[in-house]
Amino acid sequence: MSHSTTYQILARMGYAARGLIYVTIGVLAFLSTLRLGGEEASSKGAILNLKEQPFGQTLLVILIIGLLGYIIWRFTQGIKDADGHGHSFKGLVVRGSLIVSAITHSILCYWTIKLLLHNTEDSSGDSASSSLSAYLRSDITAFVVGIIGLILVGVGIAHLFKGYKARFEQYMAMPESQYRWIKRVCQFGLISRGIVWCIIGWVILRSAFISGTSENKGISDALEWLQTTPFDSWLTMTVAIGLMAFGLYSFLEAVYRRIEH
Repeated sequence: MSHSTTYQILARMGYAARGLIYVTIGVLAFLSTLRLGGEEASSKGAILNLKEQPFGQTLLVILIIGLLGYIIWRFTQGIKDADGHGHSFKGLVVRGSLIVSAITHSILCYWTIKLLLHNTEDSSGDSASSSLSAYLRSDITAFVVGIIGLILVGVGIAHLFKGYKARFEQYMAMPESQYRWIKRVCQFGLISRGIVWCIIGWVILRSAFISGTSENKGISDALEWLQTTPFDSWLTMTVAIGLMAFGLYSFLEAVYRRIEH
């Protein structure tokens, strides 16, 4: 097997790993609207849920390999400009976001490896989390986290735009016979993820600048916020289905994405 073929397999496994995580998050969120399920609807909650399934250890190994492939691909996209975004301000912002994605997934991959090796969440992680929470209570850090909230809102808006305009089409070799439904699923998934990112950004901004705190926030916090709004169950259910659609979009990328390096 050539180096190029191995690289493409790893990248596609990476998209599939992301798809598995988001489909699981969507299912957990959907179950939460029915008052079912135990794990929270987050990346870690999804991985813990997968671990509890039959052959859970094997699933984690496959997931780790996939995440490693995704991390390599994201770094390649950002550093080597595999998608041709260029060196303009917009291009550099996009490439920077891809590198950030590689870093965040590296953290998730490290956590998954620890979970696999220790068969439980390390108690030292709780201590580190407490230290981090103490650090995050400072005013300066709250301001920095607020800026991160603004960035996440911007990422969410970018996802909304990408989904609405179907910008993903130029990077995917979709078969003509399946084009219509693939496009609609991808659009719905991207728009739903964009909504979630916007909500996460808003929750972080509200936490940092209104409540005066800067705690870690994520998908579960966004869904929790949705449940405080009118039509909470319907909104949460719609977003949950959208997150599943984003997972399916990731699976479709695993099959049809143009991967060059």
